[in-house]
Amino acid sequence: MIFFATSALHMTDIIEEEARQAGASAIKAVSGGVEFEADLAAAYRFCLSSRTSTRLLLGLWQDDDIQSADELYEASVVLPWEEWVNPDVSFSITHTVKNCPYLRNSKFGAIRLKDAIVDRCRAHFDGARPEVDTEESDIIFHLHIEEDRVSWFVDFSGRALHRRGYRDEQTEAVMSEYVASALIYRSEWYKAMVRDGRAGVLIDPFCGSGTIAIEAALWAADRAPGLVKARNFAFLFLPIHDPDLYEQVVQEAMEREAAAKDRTISIYGWDNDPKAIAIAKRAAEEAGVEDLIDFRVKEFREIGEDDVPLEAGYIITDPPYGIRLEGNLIDLYRTMSDIWQQYFGGWHITVMCGNPELLEYIDMKSDRTNTLNSGGIACQVAHYRVFTEEERALLTLRAQEARAARLAQPLSEDAQGLYNRLMKNLEGLGGEMERQGVTNWRLYDRELGQYNASIDLYGDRWVVIYEYEAPESVNDQLIELHREEMLDATERATGVDRERIFVKIRRRQKGLDQYEKLANSDRFFIIDENGARYLVNFVDYLDTGIFLDHRPVRSLIATMSEGKRFLNLFCYTGTATVQAAKGGAISTASVDTSSTYLNWAEKNMRLNGFGGMNHFYYQSDVMDFLYQTFDRYDVIFCDPPTFSNGTGREHFDVGRDHAKLIRKCMDHLDWQGTLIFSTNYRRFNLDDWVGEQYHVQEISDETIGDDFRGSGNIHSAYLITHRQVIKVAAPKRPKVVWKETED
Repeated sequence: MIFFATSALHMTDIIEEEARQAGASAIKAVSGGVEFEADLAAAYRFCLSSRTSTRLLLGLWQDDDIQSADELYEASVVLPWEEWVNPDVSFSITHTVKNCPYLRNSKFGAIRLKDAIVDRCRAHFDGARPEVDTEESDIIFHLHIEEDRVSWFVDFSGRALHRRGYRDEQTEAVMSEYVASALIYRSEWYKAMVRDGRAGVLIDPFCGSGTIAIEAALWAADRAPGLVKARNFAFLFLPIHDPDLYEQVVQEAMEREAAAKDRTISIYGWDNDPKAIAIAKRAAEEAGVEDLIDFRVKEFREIGEDDVPLEAGYIITDPPYGIRLEGNLIDLYRTMSDIWQQYFGGWHITVMCGNPELLEYIDMKSDRTNTLNSGGIACQVAHYRVFTEEERALLTLRAQEARAARLAQPLSEDAQGLYNRLMKNLEGLGGEMERQGVTNWRLYDRELGQYNASIDLYGDRWVVIYEYEAPESVNDQLIELHREEMLDATERATGVDRERIFVKIRRRQKGLDQYEKLANSDRFFIIDENGARYLVNFVDYLDTGIFLDHRPVRSLIATMSEGKRFLNLFCYTGTATVQAAKGGAISTASVDTSSTYLNWAEKNMRLNGFGGMNHFYYQSDVMDFLYQTFDRYDVIFCDPPTFSNGTGREHFDVGRDHAKLIRKCMDHLDWQGTLIFSTNYRRFNLDDWVGEQYHVQEISDETIGDDFRGSGNIHSAYLITHRQVIKVAAPKRPKVVWKETED
């Protein structure tokens, strides 16, 4: 017999293993689930033991060439339905339809199958027919149509194979049993239990209604999920059911559970909500595992060393998350990271999160990741191992020894010259940056001919070296030598370890090449500037997420934005928007063509506590936005790329097209507002027309920091306002009153 086990996304490999353990063969993952061959005993085992499949269907027939609804009826009516139903039983039909050209309404296919079954039975049972009961039918058939292929099934398990029956109540954010089981299967706790034959200590510190803890307890006790509560499996009403064989399979399952009875099982469920803990305890009682789980009301952020079991173990949890980042959630994930590293050395941790961005605030590197789907949300599952204090000390010692050996090597003559220049800049320019409170700044900018690069410091923790592409005539080995010398000199001068020095190659860019993704580390770090925090990425993109030369411009925006409506065009990662919000803007709007950068901008805003309905993000071509919207703003910041390859429109060239762009910006600018226009095009000349139409004040010199003074014309910046027209009222003619006089 051929069976089909339905599967949620990202779980088919688990169900394949469940089928294998049940005794099935010819197992293969197919669209929507897993197909396998099995005898009746293996099918019974699967229904009793599967923790992740949602339904098991028995294949009856298949036709690969059905071209119409009439052909569907004709192919169905000749099938021997009388072997499955008779006038004394009721039936219903479920259906799935994919890419079927002849069915506009998928339900019509089920109706035609119902007609065929009824007509076939009438002919076979002298006019008598089985009844259709969509609520509590004795037998359920399933119709699957995909293009021209039709498959007929009978429901073997029933439609709720994944429901154990122990949950009558639930909290607001509830996890399905099969999702919890899949999460456990992915964890190191499960792998260790299979490997060692014992269940390690397990904690869910955000247990909610207790699903993870209860499913883990059932697994540790080797209790078949199908036997947790008395169940009416669909196969009990099928004509092929063998009660004696089923009793044998049930007995096998009970013997396995008895063999695991002496296992030491230590599972803890914590939550700060007393109502959730009460629900979890009642569910554990219904599941018969109340003696295996210690549920307690406990605020995870307040735990101490005494709360942690002595034996190193495992954490599997699904902490709170929001689709949008909120400040309290960010703080929670940071606190989780701190507590784990402080108290849980040697533990393995599995975290499921429906908002992967929150995982960036866990200051640990995951060993591996998986994906699961929960409630229609794609969730990332990250697995960590927390180093013990001894392991951290050993790793630190090894890193220090390697660094000491590296730094003991003498610098070349050229590298020594670069080192001397960096030290000079650190002492002179670095002191000035410190006095200004600037922590992210340019240390070096192509000051020595053989080192054609710029070097940016991000606090005292990270360094980015931008190496400018050498001419083709330069030998590759020489390029590599100079790169290594820059790394050596930079590490010694700044004291930043080489692992935190990132090298990027600046090549001649075309269009938006500089914004294309280079890697997929998804590792973000937080920097501070002018009282705000920003997410930066040193690996995945050519630029880090913040343009350091615009630091003074951002400060200017903060001073201009109080009580103003702010618009950020070509917003990139929204750093200017953050400063506007910080400066007191009553609303902000950020526009960019890239959804990646808009999401980044929103993260930056929420990182600084700026969420809510007054901050808007528009994924749009800027010119389209300006032509198609009509809102007005008090402060507009426009920093366009030098060149941009448009889709369906003419390419943008800031030297050629800036006047048109400025004109459209001014159409959206309040009469008393200010446009801040900036460009990094070094040969930029403002069109005379702009000066004739508007009042223009160049502020390039004032908006270039001391660290960029040696970088030439790094950017041009202007304040542009409407010319104020003064209307002079004509003098009023004096009113003449005529009086009559007597002669």
